[in-house]
Amino acid sequence: MTTVHSITKYDQRYPLAITIGTFDGVHIGHRKILERIINHAKDLALKSAVLTFFPHPRMVLQKDADIKLLNTLDEKTAILRQMGLDILVIHPFTKDFSRLGATEFVRDLLVNKLKSKKIIIGYDHRFGRNRNANITDLIAFGNTLDFTVEEIPAQEIDDVSVSSTKIRKALEEGNMETANSYLGYSYMLTGTVQKGKGLGRQLNFPTANLVIEESYKLIPKNGSYIIKSNIRGRTVHGMMNIGYNPTVNGQTKTIEVHYFDFDDDLYGQKIQVDLLSRLRDERKFDSLEALKAQLARDKENSLQFISK
Repeated sequence: MTTVHSITKYDQRYPLAITIGTFDGVHIGHRKILERIINHAKDLALKSAVLTFFPHPRMVLQKDADIKLLNTLDEKTAILRQMGLDILVIHPFTKDFSRLGATEFVRDLLVNKLKSKKIIIGYDHRFGRNRNANITDLIAFGNTLDFTVEEIPAQEIDDVSVSSTKIRKALEEGNMETANSYLGYSYMLTGTVQKGKGLGRQLNFPTANLVIEESYKLIPKNGSYIIKSNIRGRTVHGMMNIGYNPTVNGQTKTIEVHYFDFDDDLYGQKIQVDLLSRLRDERKFDSLEALKAQLARDKENSLQFISK
């Protein structure tokens, strides 16, 4: 997959079958649309493409909105690559770009720059300055600028919206099974391992302290989770705690990962953690010994889950 950061940097000559959207989560609802683009592109001898935007438009246009996204930009890019998409165009979303007229957007960018020959879009998609153009306008542009438009049915668009809402709600409630069923994969957290306070090692449960740079990434409900990672080509399972370590009166929220049967030095490395299931809420224990006993039970429950 070719990734291009900005429409203005796109210099390929391939005609495209393209869809436009944020595709946060790249969940099962999105995948129907993306698979349609990929299949149509093959049938029409075109390249399949997605035009997406970063930052998320709401981050720019609604500064007060506390937006939490399901994917970082790197995570979304990796998922789209795995799906078999040919070209991903990530265009910087700015206030100036939001003021671009519909004609300029379609003629100058979609057609002249991106060589779009087929555009697949939702029935409710709006574009151009003040979002004043719709799919009827896009079809009219297609008649004069030589591209075809396919409308994604209302039911599928509604499914996408429902899925996104349910995923966010499930993650905020710590319901990993529901979230993962709508995503079609295990929800992931990606970050860099940094040194922590060493409490886990004192308890014989050494942890990797995961720091996520992207403040917009949605972090699931505090508590303990069963997880897995791919580290140097090896699948490693473990458990993870999100929270404040109340037993030792922690003041800072941390994400700490304990891997089973793995003790390599991960400091400074970027790792991806896939959340498989939730074990329990975070709680304050009366002593470190009580916490250690609970961690042993958590490990036993995790290993039983993994063995199934």
